[in-house]
Amino acid sequence: MRPGAGTVAAVYGAAALLTVAGFAATLWQGIDEPAHALAFGTLIALGELVRWGAPAGAGTSAAAPGEPQSREPAPLAAAGALAYALLGASAGASTTHGVPQVVTVVVAGGLAGVVPHVAAGRGPGLDHLARRILTVGFAGLCFQPLYNTGELTRRLGEGPLHALFLLLVLVLTALCDAVLAALMHRARTVPRTATRTGGTPVPFGPLLRGEVRALLGIGSAVCATGAVMALGAAVAGLWALPVFCVPLLLTQMSFRRYAAVRTTNRQTIASLARATEIAGYTPPGHARRVAALSGAVGRELGLSGADLTVLEYAALMHDIGQLSLVDPVPEGATALLAPEEQRRIALLGGAVVRQTGVPAAVAVVVERQADPYRDQPLPARIVRTVNAYDDLTGAAATGPLGALRALERLRLDTARDHHPEVVESLARVLARGGVAPAPPG
Repeated sequence: MRPGAGTVAAVYGAAALLTVAGFAATLWQGIDEPAHALAFGTLIALGELVRWGAPAGAGTSAAAPGEPQSREPAPLAAAGALAYALLGASAGASTTHGVPQVVTVVVAGGLAGVVPHVAAGRGPGLDHLARRILTVGFAGLCFQPLYNTGELTRRLGEGPLHALFLLLVLVLTALCDAVLAALMHRARTVPRTATRTGGTPVPFGPLLRGEVRALLGIGSAVCATGAVMALGAAVAGLWALPVFCVPLLLTQMSFRRYAAVRTTNRQTIASLARATEIAGYTPPGHARRVAALSGAVGRELGLSGADLTVLEYAALMHDIGQLSLVDPVPEGATALLAPEEQRRIALLGGAVVRQTGVPAAVAVVVERQADPYRDQPLPARIVRTVNAYDDLTGAAATGPLGALRALERLRLDTARDHHPEVVESLARVLARGGVAPAPPG
């Protein structure tokens, strides 16, 4: 069995078991408040219809680090599901649906909404569906039994304390989803060679921190909308649903446009990075290899979000200064040049990057990649070390021990050129089998 498959199977199994139990209990007991079940199921289905699009693979988003849509592809459906799990009163009258019906409605509405996507060949990843079922079930379990027994109303009433309790449940639910997402990503990125080579799995801490940070984006809007829908329905009934879902729809549209701009920027930067390869200054694929490996090392060191994006852009364009040279560097291996020449090429590259419209932080990383590591920001340290590794394992290093020799050379240069922690993080990433897919958020 591939390392990490047990975690994936456990999450899928728990989601499937909860789904079967919910449908069985609902069929046995019947549906309470059919109008509410139909309204929330329709809202969830519509949310799935207007989802961002299918995540790549089994659930790993194709978006790069920092992309908002990579965290929650169907924010309206997620908000509707949370609202139904936290629904107590409706138009002043108490509801009686429980956790099994919540799970049933969420699954049924979600399946109805993804049918057109599946028919078009872009069905959602199973990871998102499993997480949705488990997190909504968790929220319902925290709220519904207490509300249906009357214990929640007797202790907290229907005022501000009730709203604070909903907020607490939402925070716990968001943390539950973040833990599940980090576990799934860690399981997906455990390399096949980890157990054979003695490598370690992807650290859980940086993945969890990245997921928690991602909650501050579209995740916070989903939680807020879910809570507002539930509280609004308590007063206005089902009319609150179309009213309070409009702001989230507008937010989703804004994020979609932002994501389109980010995608265009990334494509432009990738094209610029290839210019050095096309001109014969660097080996084919060098910039992409450095960017991918730099991202893995950055995540190993705890970078996420905007910091990873800056690192990715800088790694892609770290050699752009070579285009200003009259004579190409042999094999494009700037790591083998004298420090003064490395510095000159880095400054030339920074000047070019500043004309591309990317954040100034990217240009700073490119300019400072040749500085002594004690004077560098962390992204510049990473780019310098990973670029040197790729240069050393190129044409200048032959044989199956090329990677080991390159790491040993980097360790010997930790007095000035390479930060020891970055070198050891690179070694751990390589021991796990190299580059792993980027996490969402």
